[in-house]
Amino acid sequence: MLPIKGIQKTSLIDYPHRVSSIVFLANCNFRCPYCQNPDLIENPEDFETIKEDELIKFLKKRKKWINALVITGGEPLIYNIIPFLKKLKELGLQIKLDTNGSNPEQLKEIIDKKLVDYIAMDMKAPLEKYTKTIGVKIDIEKIKKSIKLIINSGIDHEFRMTALPKLHSKKDILDITKQLKGAKAFYLQQFSPRVTLDKNFKKEKPFKKQELKQIRDKIKDRFEVCEIRW
Repeated sequence: MLPIKGIQKTSLIDYPHRVSSIVFLANCNFRCPYCQNPDLIENPEDFETIKEDELIKFLKKRKKWINALVITGGEPLIYNIIPFLKKLKELGLQIKLDTNGSNPEQLKEIIDKKLVDYIAMDMKAPLEKYTKTIGVKIDIEKIKKSIKLIINSGIDHEFRMTALPKLHSKKDILDITKQLKGAKAFYLQQFSPRVTLDKNFKKEKPFKKQELKQIRDKIKDRFEVCEIRW
């Protein structure tokens, strides 16, 4: 049973140009110190698990008010979510998948079977600096494969990164965007110290707004869409 640990009934911002509900799955194979959902990573047992059938019933009732569903975490692709996605597609909702890109094998199957309509992949750092940023060892070839799969998928997509001076130089951000050649959309996300996996990061200061705007201006021509999320 998938560890579905939360539902946000309505969001106007998580799926571009759609009114969506959000489903949260527990656990992640990364340990990004600035993670905004630490309870799903450290204490998933504190949350009641919602059964898939209960979720389906809930979404059927919500279809009057939403036209999309976002699946996020944690990291959804540490589980086999193919059967779950098939059930969701039967509801007629547009489906957005959030992923860290560490499971290109399942991602490819999802794309090939047309089980999602939008993919958002989090970029953590330039590829050569990934391990330091995510707190665990990772086969960087898997990240590269996921980037390529998404860009070539024909599916609506975005890449995004949470930027903070503690982990990223301005050059790092520029280097990341060079590694995303051909991507449709890129979003710079402002770091918030309000909730973090590593408690020490609550003391970290974010980039100034003007600094992020200057970076955005340097990279915006590389994408159809390039914006800042505050």
